Amino acid sequence: MRCRQKTEKRKDGKILNSLHLQYKRGKKKRERNEEKMGAEANGGERQLKFMIYGRTGWIGGLLGKLCQERGIQYHYGSGRLENRSSLEADITAVNPTHVFNAAGVTGRPNVDWCESHKVETIRTNVVGTLTLADVCRQKNLILINYATGCIFEYDSSHTLGSAVGFTEDDTPNFTGSFYSKTKAMVEDLLRNYDNVCTLRVRMPISSDLSNPRNFITKISRYDKVVDIPNSMTVLDELLPISVEMAKRNLTGIWNFTNPGVVSHNEILEMYREYVDPSFRWKNFSVEEQAKVIVAPRSNNHLDASKLKKEFPHLLSIKDSLLNYVFLPNHKTPP
Repeated sequence: MRCRQKTEKRKDGKILNSLHLQYKRGKKKRERNEEKMGAEANGGERQLKFMIYGRTGWIGGLLGKLCQERGIQYHYGSGRLENRSSLEADITAVNPTHVFNAAGVTGRPNVDWCESHKVETIRTNVVGTLTLADVCRQKNLILINYATGCIFEYDSSHTLGSAVGFTEDDTPNFTGSFYSKTKAMVEDLLRNYDNVCTLRVRMPISSDLSNPRNFITKISRYDKVVDIPNSMTVLDELLPISVEMAKRNLTGIWNFTNPGVVSHNEILEMYREYVDPSFRWKNFSVEEQAKVIVAPRSNNHLDASKLKKEFPHLLSIKDSLLNYVFLPNHKTPP
């Protein structure tokens, strides 16, 4: 028994060493890619000036920090999205090159809030977003809109485990929550605006494991979790890509996720391996979950081929989790 334990310990040590080498190589590769994408930082990026809505939100805050790090001029909008005149005043005062919308109602502590606050949800997620898009079009500005991919659910044509994901051309099929219903509604309307770049974000994750909005942080604090493969968005990798999309003036709908899917249990296994060896969790079924939530939740696989073609260096979801989240958070980093 002692020999077996010793052997396993040695084996784990070798694996970790190998992963640390992989992390170092991956870090260098990421830095090269970031340098390539930001090669115009002393030229082209100096000509950029972003207007960002969503200052108090998670993504909006991260986007401002990213702009600051890269030397990109940015201003947070002070107008409310549903107030057209205040948006026009913001844009006139700043004269931005691009507008980013990271504002929206998701509900606190979760989307169940939207079920009992439908008018407030419509006001921001539908009326506000459409108003901002219309003002931007009037001003000949590209709008980068951080939307959601939680508007689909596995169906007979996109079955669990089939590796067949929903594309940007597919019609949303999930309206189980009022939040998702408003998001699907506004996405369909925004298709008519040729100045809008709609980014379907899903279950966003970052390397900041203390942030309560982080999907990993959320499920690590739940008493029980379901275990379903899903498409997800690693913000540390994808937010810089959204800046590059603005620079390229890309528009249309984009599945803004890392390629592939990952399940709740797979994430929590990585969390236990790299962050907290003592961590334990319990699973329950979707039927059992339904008894403790107000609105059903979306589970799906989004096909990220379009994004991968535009940005070939984009990592798969599991590789991105390892490189951007878990190895940087390992207790004994390389």
